Amino acid sequence: MSAITRLPIPFRTRRAAILSGASLLVLAQAAAAQEATPPRRGTGRPPAEASVQLGEISVEGQGNGPGRGGAGGGAGVRAVESPTGPVNGFVATRSATATKTNTPLIETPQSITVVGREQIDTQKAQTLTQATQYAAGLYSGTFGADSRLDYFILRGFLASDYGLYRDGLQLLNYGFAYFRTETFGLERIEVLRGPAAVLFGAGTPGGLINQVTKRPPLDPLRYIEVGGGAFGQGGFGYAAFALGGPADADGHWFYRLTGSGRIGGNQVEGAPEDRGYIAPAITYKPDGATKLTILSSFQYDNAAVTANFLPYYGTVRPNASGLRIPRSLNVGDVGLNTFRREQAYAGYEFEHAFNETWTFRQNLRYSYVDSFQNSYIGNDYTAGTAQTRLSRYQFRDSARAGLFQVDNQAEARFFDGFFRHNLLLGLDYKNYNLHDNQASTFPGPDISILFPVYGQRVAAPLPYLINVNSFEQLGLYAQDQIKLTDNLTLVLGLRQDFADNRIRNLLTPSASNGRSDNALTYRTALIYNFDFGLAPYISYSTSFQPQIGTAFSGQAFRPETGDQIEGGVKFEPPGQGYFLTLAGFDINRQGVTVPDPANLFFQIQSGAQRSTGFEAQLTVTLAEGLNAVAAFTSYDLVTTKDADPARVGRTPVNIPETFASAFVDYTIPAGAWRGFGFGGGVRYVGRSYADVANTLKVSDFVLFDAQVHYNFDNWRIAVNATNIGDRRFVSSCQSATACFYGDARRVVASLSYKW
Repeated sequence: MSAITRLPIPFRTRRAAILSGASLLVLAQAAAAQEATPPRRGTGRPPAEASVQLGEISVEGQGNGPGRGGAGGGAGVRAVESPTGPVNGFVATRSATATKTNTPLIETPQSITVVGREQIDTQKAQTLTQATQYAAGLYSGTFGADSRLDYFILRGFLASDYGLYRDGLQLLNYGFAYFRTETFGLERIEVLRGPAAVLFGAGTPGGLINQVTKRPPLDPLRYIEVGGGAFGQGGFGYAAFALGGPADADGHWFYRLTGSGRIGGNQVEGAPEDRGYIAPAITYKPDGATKLTILSSFQYDNAAVTANFLPYYGTVRPNASGLRIPRSLNVGDVGLNTFRREQAYAGYEFEHAFNETWTFRQNLRYSYVDSFQNSYIGNDYTAGTAQTRLSRYQFRDSARAGLFQVDNQAEARFFDGFFRHNLLLGLDYKNYNLHDNQASTFPGPDISILFPVYGQRVAAPLPYLINVNSFEQLGLYAQDQIKLTDNLTLVLGLRQDFADNRIRNLLTPSASNGRSDNALTYRTALIYNFDFGLAPYISYSTSFQPQIGTAFSGQAFRPETGDQIEGGVKFEPPGQGYFLTLAGFDINRQGVTVPDPANLFFQIQSGAQRSTGFEAQLTVTLAEGLNAVAAFTSYDLVTTKDADPARVGRTPVNIPETFASAFVDYTIPAGAWRGFGFGGGVRYVGRSYADVANTLKVSDFVLFDAQVHYNFDNWRIAVNATNIGDRRFVSSCQSATACFYGDARRVVASLSYKW
């Protein structure tokens, strides 16, 4: 979050401007952006020497975008966008994820996609998986219709364990202690591709996903929404609300209360998917130089294991009896298929500008999750049953995790006599503690895929892992965005990390283990901004990811490392309402962990992988009411080194290497049909593999989405459908006995009112 005070006017005047209301706050942000990044001719931004005329600018509201009023607003005059605020239409212009500073996307030498609130609402995305299905480089929903967590592959590498962030702070998903964010509480979702270890100190070389929480608004907000629909075999209903705005007459205090609730089922018979979410937030601004925002939330989930582990033959291909397993089959048990979770976040974002040069920020949060899972899991076919009965085992896990993080940043913007600098110095710390108790029963009762009988029980699961894991990481980092000329920017970054990983084995105390590691990571990048909106760039960056946990032997994993070279071009012609990014990349990753073939639930550290590919992302917001997004990704992912020679030269399982998508929404801006809108999307996912030898192929598939909506006065009514043809498809296979059906048709009808 950038400072809001760098105006070329005295401090007392700045303070008065802040106290005068929302319009002058946006003006202050505009001045901050002007100070941070000297403008280019022809970009629509004022020249560096221009003065700020307070009396000539007025901004009304928060710019909810074209989808809410029937008329779009891409090419007209817009308020300066905040990197944590709403996106006007589908086309974002600024972000703080890639650089931790308020930087225009056109001046960011890295590939990034921003999914704003309006796009989320237009697509009626109710999970992070759904909200990112039209982003380049990202494969969402690897494990199909999973009601427990969101699972992502970025540029060929897993990103949902170490690569999920919320408000710039990490959400560690290790073991079965999953964090999952309610999308109604998000303002924007930012998909940053490529290593980001220099600033964040964690995450795979494929990139990260930063979820930005809704902040208290400057203007009064009252919003309510109700809806419901069908998801495969299950019906569901939900309600959501938001209240916010100024809390005092002087403009010092602002608040927001966001809440939602869902109840119902999904595509698996007898599996619930219920959720409750509440998120209070408060902002205090005593003057124009200081701001404190307190963010908190609590979420409760009552769900089931719906990502059924099913055989390749019977899902991707017919089995020996010529059958396919029903997509609605509850492989668990209607009486023994439980997943419950409670999670809470509490923290703050503090910012203070000391003068025209220096600003200090501190982001702090404590995150907590407590989950319980107990279910039968599919294993393979029972011998001698013509592949009509599935063998199962019972799995139970109780996990509790706490994560404390603090990120301190000092930002200086200055001119050294030759170049303009935006210098960022940081010190961050995280402390993660996980209590994990895993148990299983082999074998469990088998089940017929044609005539399932439930209620069968076996002996109680026996614990095979009771661990207390602790992980600490301290990082010091520095970044300088240097304007070599008005058009050429050099970005340099350097970070030193110190990590400590300790595992206390309560079942076998002698197997307790741990290790300490440190590493230096760096990034260098160049971007040249032509006046007509073209911006070619090139970058080189490295990554360092300490691993939590141990192998079956109790041995702690060494850190994973990686490096990437990326080159691309961005195109944002001034005033045209669209943004295009093309990027090519080459990533090398070392210290990769893969499933242990000899010990279920454990991993081994083995070898290296390489991902080389190309991405394209286009977002469009036009004044005529048209919003669109399109993406294309293709890469070659291969294992380059491994202890198992069978993996070398092969593509890892679970991972499609080509996917493309396009989504369009049009709202009629005028006339008798003003406010009526419609649109749809198409998603293509290429083939992947189900075995190490790459002999079992998972077929490619194409899915279609559609929506229709009508805005009148402050009301909006909409009907959205994803996978409208209800195509049965397998999203991926982890092995020949672990394949996952993707989402069935989901239809959502909603009615909202805002005042």
